[in-house]
Amino acid sequence: MTKPTAESGAPPTDAPAGAPAHPSLGEAFRVWARVAALSFGGPAGQIAVMHRIVVEEKRWVSESRFLHALNYCMLLPGPEAQQLATYLGWLTHRTLGGVMAGLLFILPGAVSILALSIVYALYGNVGFVAALFFGLKAAVLAIVLQALARLSGKALRNGAMWALAAAAFVGIFFFSVPFPVIVIGAGLIGFLAARAGAPAFLPPPKNAQAADDPRGDYLVGDRLPPHARPTARATLRVAGVCLTIWLVPVAALFLALGPTDTYTQIALFFSQMAMVTFGGAYAVLAYVAQQAVEAYGWLAPGEMLDGLGMAETTPGPLIMVLQYVGFLAAFRDPGGLDPVLAGALGGLLATWVTFAPCFLWIFLGAPWIERLRENRPLAGTLSAITAAVVGVILNLALWFSIHVLFRETVPVLTAGLDFAAPVLGSVDPWATLLSAAALLAVFRFEAGMLVVLAGAAGAGVVLHLAGLVA
Repeated sequence: MTKPTAESGAPPTDAPAGAPAHPSLGEAFRVWARVAALSFGGPAGQIAVMHRIVVEEKRWVSESRFLHALNYCMLLPGPEAQQLATYLGWLTHRTLGGVMAGLLFILPGAVSILALSIVYALYGNVGFVAALFFGLKAAVLAIVLQALARLSGKALRNGAMWALAAAAFVGIFFFSVPFPVIVIGAGLIGFLAARAGAPAFLPPPKNAQAADDPRGDYLVGDRLPPHARPTARATLRVAGVCLTIWLVPVAALFLALGPTDTYTQIALFFSQMAMVTFGGAYAVLAYVAQQAVEAYGWLAPGEMLDGLGMAETTPGPLIMVLQYVGFLAAFRDPGGLDPVLAGALGGLLATWVTFAPCFLWIFLGAPWIERLRENRPLAGTLSAITAAVVGVILNLALWFSIHVLFRETVPVLTAGLDFAAPVLGSVDPWATLLSAAALLAVFRFEAGMLVVLAGAAGAGVVLHLAGLVA
């Protein structure tokens, strides 16, 4: 087999016997563009799409490596799905592949939010967006549940893992236990259990899964790719480059415009948010809304809800709502610029400082995480986190289901409980019908993802044109 060059973006390693041929950068570009275009439904839906395409369909990354990467990304601040795409792109095509996968994951959402922000600022509410994606949400719900079933089958391999998943779900859904507490608690249990030699927390034998799979091995299976071997020199170089890309524009704005300028405030505020967004977008959006509305006066409370609706019904991470906030902040204080141009620059600046750190966390930490993959205490830690993550994804899937199928929810705040319960009388019959059809297509007829998405989206448009949905 010809040894790929570094310029090709392919890791210089021979693929295992039976593994798919190493994809070119062009093919990888098309795959990650497809993942990005289908990245609806919040992190649960986005992780489901990646798992379906990268693990099940393309067989580029093994199940265990996918879960290992997901566990690491769940520990990081920022959008875990975008970081997971960057990690998987890096595994298969080095740094260039990681940059490409990460940027493509952001691009559809950034373009959509920018366009909708312009329309919103000039013409008012954009409720038609929710109607446009009405059917798509039903299909995403089916895909999320399918991925949850597959992930649970792989990750919950014994009673201890099922118990951790159940505890994580109950804690985060019914009692609003903070996500970091769940992850740290599960990791500590796994670490101590693995150190004690508990079999339930030790990894399964290598290649057991591939040996049972008639399709053969994965492109990146249990072998450590050569480019994933960390060195102190590479670590310092990555840190220097990523920190420069992230912080030099922030420092330049501060020095050139001063600390009270809107652009400087956007750069500083959202850089701060990038450091503390543990547990996903919902963990920090309440704080962002409070500061943007009350402290900075960038937008009104109702406008923040409109922006959240945009982000929920467009592809990409939910945290893309920060681009909308940055747009309105600069649009209303444009200085000497055209308001739309100023808003676009403000929105893109917010996006830049929000996502630039994500590449730092992956390129700096992933090689060391891969190196420690064979460490038994770490393996036990991440196995326990995997189980807890399944519970967290179930929480996200249930939250998504409630908001797709019901028009209203009520808070339940009693006896320590803290969750939103659906109002049964507010069930949306058309959303329920579309969701049931999508579930039947996925689980009973094993329809392809694109077929289900296209069919549900088309049905949603027809219902809207018929006046049956808003």
